[in-house]
This record gives sequence, structure tokens and C-alpha cells, in this order.
Amino acid sequence: MYPNQDEMWMKEAIAEAKKAENLGEVPIGAVVVREGVIIGRGHNLRETQHNPIAHAEIMAIQQASQALDAWRLLDCTLYVTLEPCPMCAGAIVQSRMKRVVYGTGDPKAGCAGTLMNLLQEPRFNHETELTRFVLQEDCASLLTNFFKQLRLKRKNASD
Repeated sequence: MYPNQDEMWMKEAIAEAKKAENLGEVPIGAVVVREGVIIGRGHNLRETQHNPIAHAEIMAIQQASQALDAWRLLDCTLYVTLEPCPMCAGAIVQSRMKRVVYGTGDPKAGCAGTLMNLLQEPRFNHETELTRFVLQEDCASLLTNFFKQLRLKRKNASD
């Protein structure tokens, strides 16, 4: 049931990541889906807003909560291009998100299975279903290309 839908919704998260990239932000995007409808969208805005918590997941969770007029996102799925960091994993658990689907892992901060798995920690009061590596190559290449271009710009600026 999930594979084709997961790819469809991940493409929406990728579109959000491209919005971040167009702003000069690290290209990470997220959408929250409930009953086949996107109720929250977000992309990285840390640089634009000068805000360390303006991660794609946080922005999407906030928008979804406003759409539902509730903080509990019990019947929702979060699609995000990059594995959630500890802060975002905490927000996902706190929002009681039913399921998380991510594109590519994060070896430096991933807390949905890479460094640790906060989403399925049995000592918390909520555990989230988890699907990894949906459209992994597409999600990874967004980040790889962004940082490659950033390094090239910095090199050219110093020459």
C-alpha cells in the first residue's frame, strides 16, 4: 500500500527542499500528510530567519498543528528529505506523529536510526512507525550538489 504513495509524497517534500535551496538554505523539505491531504509544508529557513529551530520538520509540524487546531498529529505521516536530527525527532515524538518517512540518512545528526533512534525509543510515551530511504538518491543528490556548489563559490571567492 505505501511504496507508490510514499514516493509521491516524498516528491512533495523534495519540492519543499528546492524552495529552501532557492533561498540559499540547505535543501531540506518536509510535508505532513493526513488522510491523503498535505496539511503541513516546511523547508529549511534557519539562515533566512536567523533561527536555529527553523528546520523543515518543525515548520511542517507547526503548519499541520494549526490546520488541525491541535498539537496531537496522531493520524499523520511526516515525509522529510533528510533523517530527523535530535530536536526534530523530539518534536515528532511530542506531536505523537503516527509515521515518519525519510529520504536519506544523516551520519552527523540522524536520530531515526543512524546515530540513535529517538522515534522508536520504548522509554518514551510514544513510538513512531518509520520508513527509511524513500527516493534516497534524489534526496541525497540535493544535498551533495548544494554543498558542492557552495564549496565552489567559496573557492572562487577566495581566488
